[in-house]
Amino acid sequence: MAYDLISLSNDYQDVGSGLIGELPDAMDEIFFFQMLKTTFGLKIIRHTPFLGKKIKKVALCGGSGSFLTGKAMAKGADIYISADFKYHEFFDANDRILIADIGHWESEQYTTDLLIDVLQAKFPTFAVLKSGVKTNVVNYFTGEEK
Repeated sequence: MAYDLISLSNDYQDVGSGLIGELPDAMDEIFFFQMLKTTFGLKIIRHTPFLGKKIKKVALCGGSGSFLTGKAMAKGADIYISADFKYHEFFDANDRILIADIGHWESEQYTTDLLIDVLQAKFPTFAVLKSGVKTNVVNYFTGEEK
């Protein structure tokens, strides 16, 4: 019997589903939400009650990330931004962290640009094209539509 062993190296062993970082200066919750709304082009943000604290440490997971709420709290995040939280999962915050559910597509919209950067760096002679098709099937009725 012959075997062929192939080493599987992972250049991204420290990369996980989410990320955490700190703002240069702590921000008021309302001001942070206004910035979040502008940056991600949001019409609405579902969230837990404001805690009356400044936001300095921010945790983020694109897509459905409620499974990382506990990790965000354990790392001392002031806010956890993700999507697709079910009603009862908002209770997991337990007044210890602010949860902001910004929408699945909205939280992943910049991922294609990151992937393009990685592909172009790895394959400089390969043509990478980004689709102009918006695939977000979720819409929000705000009453401002005409």
